This record gives sequence, structure tokens and C-alpha cells, in this order.
Amino acid sequence: MSDPLSQMILYLVQHGEAVTETVDARRPLSAAGRATVDQVATWSARHGLTVDQIRHSGKLRAEQTASILAARLQPPRGVVAQSGLAPNDDVRPVAKTLAGETGSLMLVGHLPFLARLAALLLSGDSDRSLIRFRYAGLVGLVRDGDQWAISCVVPADLTGPQ
Repeated sequence: MSDPLSQMILYLVQHGEAVTETVDARRPLSAAGRATVDQVATWSARHGLTVDQIRHSGKLRAEQTASILAARLQPPRGVVAQSGLAPNDDVRPVAKTLAGETGSLMLVGHLPFLARLAALLLSGDSDRSLIRFRYAGLVGLVRDGDQWAISCVVPADLTGPQ
């Protein structure tokens, strides 16, 4: 039996679809992006997904995605912006931080960062292509000791219209 203090559940979520920079330089979620994130959030809550905290990159589209998810999932430790989750940031510092954490956490961010983080955690090589993320899609990873495994993949289109 494994030690519960060495276990962690990590959900990686790519932000919802955003408007183009020509529409708004801040790149907020589009109406379709908001609707899709809300579908995923509603589906996740209905299926018992729980998280202790949601962290996002601080970019508007990730913050809005995290807020929509939090409204449904009600994480007890809230929603916080975390540096180091931008699209091209080095994934190793985040992976190192995760090694010391337990419980359940959701990271809302961007590509290629999320794909590289998942690859590093699962294979030790951030350059491997293991998971193809899509807007508002959710990938669950579980850590037992120092080993990570995929626990679920929920593409946004699987959640269907609510």
C-alpha cells in the first residue's frame, strides 16, 4: 500500500478558446470559449471531480478559464495566479515544486507548456509528444511516490452540450 503523503492528483487544463489579438490584445475568452469551459466545468462537477486549488498563468484567458472552473468546483484553497506557467516557460521548476505537493491541484495554462510538463512528469523528457491538448480539455495525472501516470483525459467535446 502506498503512503497517502506521497500521492497527488494533478489536472492540467488548456485555457478555453480566446479571441485573436487583433480583436483584443489582452486575448479574453471568446463567447464559444466561455461556453466550452462552462460545459467542462459542469461535467467535471457532475462527475465528482474535486480540487484543493486551481492555479493559472495570470494571462487573462487562463484566469477566466480558472474562474469558470472554480465557480463549479469550489476549490477550498481558491484560485491563484502562479508565475512560471506561461506558454514558453521552463517546465522543470514547476515539476520540482509538484514533487513536494500532495492533495489535488488544477493548473490552467497554455501550450506548449502543458504538453511539455505532462511529458516531463510522465517520461522524464519534456520534448516527447505524449498528449495532444485541446482548448478547455482536461488531463488528469496521478502521482504515487515519484511515479506519475495518466488517470483521465476529458476532451471538451466529450462533455457535450449541457
